[in-house]
Amino acid sequence: MDREAEAVDPADPSRKRRVHGMLKLYYGLNEEGKAADQPESLDPCDINGPHFDPEVYLNKLRRECSLGELMDQESCMVKQIRSLDSDMQTLVYENYNKFISATDTIRKMKNDFKKMEDEMDCLSANMAAITEFSACISGTLQDQHTQITKLSGVHTLLRKLQFLFELPARLNKCLELQAYAQAVSSHRRARCVLQQYSHLPSFKGIQDDCHAIMDKLAQELRQKFRDGGSSAKDLSECVELLLQLDEPAEELCDKFLSHARSRLETDLQGLEAEIRPYPSAPAESDASGASARRPSSAAVAGSPTDNSPKTSALPSPSSKTDILEFIDRGCNEFVSSLCLVITSYQELFINHAQKGELASKNIPQMANGKLHVFVDDLAARYFSLVERRIQEEKGVGDNSLLVRALDRFHRRLQAVAKLLPGSAVPNQGTEIVVRAATERVKQYLSALQSFYMDSLTDVRQALAAPRLTVAGASVAAGGGLLGGPASGRDAPTSLPELLSSLSASILNQIKSVLASVHLFTAKDITFSNKPYFKGEFCSQGVRESLVVSFIKFVCQSSRQFCESAGDKGGSTPPALLLLLSRLCLDYETSTISYILTLTDEQFLVQHHSPVTAVTALCAEAREAAQKLLNHYVKVQGLIISQMLRKSVETRDWVNTIEPRNVRAVMKRVVEDTTSIDVQVGLLYEEGVRKAHSSDSSKRTFSVYSSSRQQARYAASYTPSAPMDTNLLSNIHKLFSERIDIFSSVEFNKVSVMTGIIKISLKTFLECVRLRTFGRYGLQQIQVDCHYLQMYLWRFVSDENLVHFLLDEIVGSTAHRCLDPAPMEQSVIEVICERG
Repeated sequence: MDREAEAVDPADPSRKRRVHGMLKLYYGLNEEGKAADQPESLDPCDINGPHFDPEVYLNKLRRECSLGELMDQESCMVKQIRSLDSDMQTLVYENYNKFISATDTIRKMKNDFKKMEDEMDCLSANMAAITEFSACISGTLQDQHTQITKLSGVHTLLRKLQFLFELPARLNKCLELQAYAQAVSSHRRARCVLQQYSHLPSFKGIQDDCHAIMDKLAQELRQKFRDGGSSAKDLSECVELLLQLDEPAEELCDKFLSHARSRLETDLQGLEAEIRPYPSAPAESDASGASARRPSSAAVAGSPTDNSPKTSALPSPSSKTDILEFIDRGCNEFVSSLCLVITSYQELFINHAQKGELASKNIPQMANGKLHVFVDDLAARYFSLVERRIQEEKGVGDNSLLVRALDRFHRRLQAVAKLLPGSAVPNQGTEIVVRAATERVKQYLSALQSFYMDSLTDVRQALAAPRLTVAGASVAAGGGLLGGPASGRDAPTSLPELLSSLSASILNQIKSVLASVHLFTAKDITFSNKPYFKGEFCSQGVRESLVVSFIKFVCQSSRQFCESAGDKGGSTPPALLLLLSRLCLDYETSTISYILTLTDEQFLVQHHSPVTAVTALCAEAREAAQKLLNHYVKVQGLIISQMLRKSVETRDWVNTIEPRNVRAVMKRVVEDTTSIDVQVGLLYEEGVRKAHSSDSSKRTFSVYSSSRQQARYAASYTPSAPMDTNLLSNIHKLFSERIDIFSSVEFNKVSVMTGIIKISLKTFLECVRLRTFGRYGLQQIQVDCHYLQMYLWRFVSDENLVHFLLDEIVGSTAHRCLDPAPMEQSVIEVICERG
């Protein structure tokens, strides 16, 4: 049903197009409604052709078609006729309203055209009457036209002569009424005529009188111009009149600028009075810079410094006003006055439309050049004062005041840029802002460096406290873990707390500095949209010159603790070396990446120019950490070595008594080693050890090591024995693993302790080789080495290293013993256990 409804729907667009197409085909029309340009068909059987003949067509069908075909042809033709009739009827129905409207329109047009024809006839009659009347008047006045023209010319000439004779009186009247513009205009109208007829006495007198009056008028205008008390409109009129009176434009420009300069220089003098005398600024700056540098060098050298404030902010010089008030005064007085001068000058000499002869003198170009020179000269002096005042801002406590002042300074200079296109003043002002921001970054870097050195001074004072705490327990050991506050205030009491406090304070200070520097790039700051502050300032100024430079300073100053040991009367505390090594290692693992990522995100750093890679900084920090840890091992090893060396050198080993106890120095060595182990364990992980044997603490030492057991007893000691044992000892060393005493250590406790013990035992060995021993001296060394073996093997990564070195010590002692009679192992064990 739906399909049938769609098929018979008269409103269907496709049906309408089909109907129109069939009608056009029937009438032979194209798409534009015109008859198609087709050759006419001459076939009488073409039912659509103009030469169609029904009889011929029917005869042809009867001849060629069967009865069924004729019936089909008839049905088809009937359908086509009905379809065309239906389509025609549909078109008529659809366009009925249009036909009615067109009929009404045609009828109305007929009525309108008839009325218009009547009006045109009336107009034509009126025009004919007017033409006839005009011709009549022209004929009547033809005789008087020539006489009227002649009288009119005489009247004009008389009026001009009357104007010339009355001109001096008119000019005097204008002068009395101060109607200067009217006087100049009147004189300019008559000047050419008077000049042309100046050879006549009457005209010559008039010309002289006019010149005298105009000279007086020009004098009054010059005086009015010099006074400058008139309004801008009156001043503009004064300049224009002087130019019309042939006053030199260049001289007028110079006079105007000279008068303006005197007023602007008064403003500059007021600003200069608020700045301290210029010569003292560099001296004070140098003094403050030297005082800022001295603590750093002293701290690096390892000597204590003054306890300065943590902000490291140098006080600003005592000026009458702060930087914001100074800039405000400069903008409100000097810059505003300069803008008014520029505006007035441009209105007078540049923007004012020149007419007549003045237009050909190129006054605007000349005046514009003088204005640029004038503005550049005064702006240079103003910028010099601003830079001097900015240099006095040494304090880095509050950066917002300086940024607001620079923003106001830069914002007000944009008015000069709008008034004076092409001027270098705005760019010079931007350069001052850039230099101020760069100098500020340098000051913040210096403050960070001072803060870091002061923090290290506080750490040194905390480490130098008399009470030593290690995880809540006191450990009395030279160079051990030092803690406790340096004064009555609360302070970290252990190395982890000191490290955490130092790292957190440095990081917080960096964040605070970044927040202060970020004010230069805030969205509400006008100069922050400059290319420099969007690119170079963020990447080179903040990231490289501030953050990266400070990180490098931390690494370099930390390395200097290794190089300056022993200078100026004292060495760096070992605990400080250990703490700094851990600090640099933490920087390498996480802190550097965090700081640089924070900087890049906060300042939207675009790495268009080369910047220091994070990996390079991490490598430098790791190198510093490695150097500090190596130096810590060396220092701690030397402290223990010093005790061992003195204990060997100050004893008479030939005439000593029979050993009954472990020497006190060996107990001190074990105590110090234990203290160092606890100290290192607070900051570094345990590390990896090789598997220990079950009897490590019970190991025995022969007199000539394991390869020389046959020479243990004195009865077998012969002159040839030492030669044999030396040979066997050397052969044994060839096949033993080489021990590198001063090799780099790894970042773990076991490696650090191994390095310290290697240095200590190697020193012990070398000291033994320089002495001669008796029987009891050898036995005392046996007891000492066994005692060391009982405890030291726990601290090293490979117990065989301790065994080998102690073997070497006992063997070397036996070599240098006059009566090598070793003590029984059971006796040694009893003495060591009792000790």
